[in-house]
Amino acid sequence: MNLTKLQEWLQSSDKDVAYISNPTTIAYFTGYDMEPHERIFALLAFKDQDPFVFVPALNVEEAKDSAWNGDVYGYLDSENPWEIIADKVKSRTQEYQKWAVEKNNLSVSHYQLIHAQFPDANFDGDVSNFVNKIRLYKTPEEIKQLQAAGREADFAFQIGFDAIKEGVTERYIAGQIEYQLKVQKGVMHESFETIVQAGANAANPHLGPTMNKVKPNELVLFDLGTMHNGYASDSSRTVAYGEPTAKEREIYEIDREAQQAAIDVVRPGMTASELDSVARDIITKAGYGEYFIHRLGHGIGKEVHEYPSIVQGNDLIIEEGMCFSIEPGIYIPNVAGVRIEDCGVVTKDGYEPFTHTSKELKVLPL
Repeated sequence: MNLTKLQEWLQSSDKDVAYISNPTTIAYFTGYDMEPHERIFALLAFKDQDPFVFVPALNVEEAKDSAWNGDVYGYLDSENPWEIIADKVKSRTQEYQKWAVEKNNLSVSHYQLIHAQFPDANFDGDVSNFVNKIRLYKTPEEIKQLQAAGREADFAFQIGFDAIKEGVTERYIAGQIEYQLKVQKGVMHESFETIVQAGANAANPHLGPTMNKVKPNELVLFDLGTMHNGYASDSSRTVAYGEPTAKEREIYEIDREAQQAAIDVVRPGMTASELDSVARDIITKAGYGEYFIHRLGHGIGKEVHEYPSIVQGNDLIIEEGMCFSIEPGIYIPNVAGVRIEDCGVVTKDGYEPFTHTSKELKVLPL
């Protein structure tokens, strides 16, 4: 069905060929998921011909045995892949003058190499926005996979909380999470590098984990996720190891209030900007607006960060079936950082999170 929509888009956009280069997009359209590393992996779709997948020779049989039931072509390392792609395209159709590519993914060097095979063709078309929009609305089956990934994230939080003790490093805790996900849940891939930040390190939102050691009476921030059957989870929790300071408790409760208020207000028909403002206004009125330094949320699906961006100025209308994070944060340099995050799906009358670890401030004993 998705490939049919891609072909319809080519026809309505007056394009002959789509060159899909992002492995995640290819997996979305074909059901075949592969990391090509430095080699070429592509989906070629046509306005009025059957598509084909192009892979390294190493992966031809794997691709044929996958969910993809169309043609598969491969190339040896000693061969020129662009010449082979050109040959396969020209043998399929004589209409290859107007191309659409993923401009947000295709490298300049690869663009130049494929353009050299079709020097008279126009490559100005951009299929990226279409891909973003078609992936924006999740099917019931996709939501099941996202919920399962969320359950794995909840498990990971408990492992991380249990690993906290005085003197252990952020990297040790992250390592325990990743190890136990593998041995207990069979999770072989996180959706991103697990983040564990203790004390003042948490004021730098994407730092770590480092060799910084956990100390008594400070906050520890976790940001983690898994890949489950090709779908991502992403969630954050902040806990206290020992008794937090009054300031730490204050910013935690403000952030929790802001996050819950945003979750509670989600409805189809509001804009992404309006949703961002719900959480941001609470933090700003409490006097910490300057320390909320990122958007409220991002889309999630086959990638951990997808379209749309839940941010001020984005007038995108929120609709049922969209999946995104709600993750306000307060980061005070050299003091502490707090982030509380859930990803979830918009329903006809609200928002259902994929993660369910408690957001009451958890104070771990020393």
